Amino acid sequence: MSTAPQLVVHRDKELMAQAAAARLITRIVDAQASRGSASVVLTGGRNGNGLLAALAAAPARDAIDWGRLDLWWGDERFLPEGDPERNVTQARQALLDSVPLDPKRLHAMPASDGPHGTDVDAAAAAYARELATAAGPENHGPVPTFDVLMLGVGPDTHVASLFPELPAVRETDRTVVGVHGAPKPPPTRVTLTLPAIRAAREVWLLAAGEDKAGAAAIALSGAGEIQAPAAGAYGRSRTLWLLDSAAASQLPRSLYPPASP
Repeated sequence: MSTAPQLVVHRDKELMAQAAAARLITRIVDAQASRGSASVVLTGGRNGNGLLAALAAAPARDAIDWGRLDLWWGDERFLPEGDPERNVTQARQALLDSVPLDPKRLHAMPASDGPHGTDVDAAAAAYARELATAAGPENHGPVPTFDVLMLGVGPDTHVASLFPELPAVRETDRTVVGVHGAPKPPPTRVTLTLPAIRAAREVWLLAAGEDKAGAAAIALSGAGEIQAPAAGAYGRSRTLWLLDSAAASQLPRSLYPPASP
């Protein structure tokens, strides 16, 4: 069941990143207090990495029990381990190398020089198995019920590596798929599918900058998910769009929240 999106619009991308980082700390701490651990799906790109950098700089980051946090990824560029373009490489630089994570709970997507070689479909299947292994009976499905799943929104409305009209966004059964011929480099990627994304308690969509304004307006105005994948990304209990004023500039006033900081 989809949840109606809630919008929060911040003055600029720096404030958006800081506020989103503070919100994420609160969610993780609350989940750890209620269930003992927390699980979060990270996103790459400038907004995802901006949030991680803001989290790294936040004094409240020490409220998180980093050893009881599972980290997953929404998508990954299928490149060799350590490649600077990989989301996990960028996340390590922005935050992960500076906090005491349990290495066994850091679930990076396979690299192109990993055990599956250059077979991106085998790599995707392996990540799907890892998700299924982590899912308990209480999750009622093949992936864990993530506490927060974050997604950047592309100018073309893509989320993760689900691009408009391409096969991955049409997937209804598998939780992870290989992407061939993505319209932005690199062309080969691994991505969660919409069914896996919708397993999350909360889905947060991050968009900052004028180049994201059209995408936000399209996705929030009733577009179909095949044409606008961001429109198909929603959480079980909450769907949150975190925007800066530039990305919100084309939204109809009826969607605009009455009082955003």
